[in-house]
Amino acid sequence: MEHLPSCNSRYKEVEYWDQRYRSETSFEWFGDFSKFQHLIRPHVNKDDSILVLGCGNSALSFDMYSAGFTSITNMDYSSVCIEIMSQRHADCHGMTWHCMDARHLAFPDASFDVVLEKGTLDAMLVEEKDPWHISMEATNFLQQVLSEISRVLRPGGRFISLTFAQPHFRKRLYARTEYGWSVRHHTYGDGFHYFLYVLTKGEELSAEDAALERRLKVEAETSSTDVTFQEDDPEDFLTNIAL
Repeated sequence: MEHLPSCNSRYKEVEYWDQRYRSETSFEWFGDFSKFQHLIRPHVNKDDSILVLGCGNSALSFDMYSAGFTSITNMDYSSVCIEIMSQRHADCHGMTWHCMDARHLAFPDASFDVVLEKGTLDAMLVEEKDPWHISMEATNFLQQVLSEISRVLRPGGRFISLTFAQPHFRKRLYARTEYGWSVRHHTYGDGFHYFLYVLTKGEELSAEDAALERRLKVEAETSSTDVTFQEDDPEDFLTNIAL
């Protein structure tokens, strides 16, 4: 791969993405909109206010805009990405572009009907060695991001997350009462399956997910296992997040 970094930890560095966006026109993690639009449409209305979290240079926002979803706010922490994408789609009225940190979204409470991310959270977890035991550093980082997503969602709003991560891994992060949402998932893809999670603000966790949350809390309180951190890994990003 032309843009494969020297080590996986670079996927967390804005400098890596700035350099990549200067030379790469577009790239799609987990397939383009046509691969999962049948799962998106039942949960997203065309007049919904949508936030795309970590938009990158994906064509997802433009494909959705072309399909009639015209109120789309895009954010990424790479200023290079935002500058390029805002110029590329300057004629798409109603679509805006912002450079910001996902842990500190500069939007008021209850601003969006939908928050959508595709591979952004996977990139944040790329250094994690054991998906069953996420490091405290990564857990706290993700908690900040998910808390912000929950904050900017309106009642009844949906957080839609596309990922490689199977439910027995990703629900450990998503199924938390503090976020105030339910967790459901779908699969898509031929041969290799990807996962699309729909988290609806204002709905309670299922009995199964609530039990998972309670069990994880007990494990956290009683565990005396030291947290270990992964060293630099020469494997590529997709291998590392294929959970």
